[in-house]
Amino acid sequence: MRAVDTNVLVRLVTRDDPKQTERAERFIVDGAWVSHVVLAEAVWVLESVYGLGKAQLCTVIAMLLEHQQLVLQGADVVRMALDEFVARRGVGFTDCLVIAIASHNGNVPVGTFDRKLARVADAQAL
Repeated sequence: MRAVDTNVLVRLVTRDDPKQTERAERFIVDGAWVSHVVLAEAVWVLESVYGLGKAQLCTVIAMLLEHQQLVLQGADVVRMALDEFVARRGVGFTDCLVIAIASHNGNVPVGTFDRKLARVADAQAL
């Protein structure tokens, strides 16, 4: 299966460049894989560059989980991270993804200096 990088994923979500969007859509027509790193970078870009808020980011991630042509790496882990992101104030999606990946692989607790993140299950304040 093919894979996409961050700027292709962002183009598919934002559709802000018609030519690039069309090329991205043609590339994924037979399916494409999205790594956790690409997803995390895309969320950062959508938040910091495009100004999407938490509710919009949740919608985007949920839509990506259900996308017909895109396969998210460890979709079950992404769902865990999304659920935690929805439930917590002041904790970013990427932090939730880090915790979910560690938890899924049995590598917990995750040590952190972030007081808000430390309140998440499987995180530990240092």
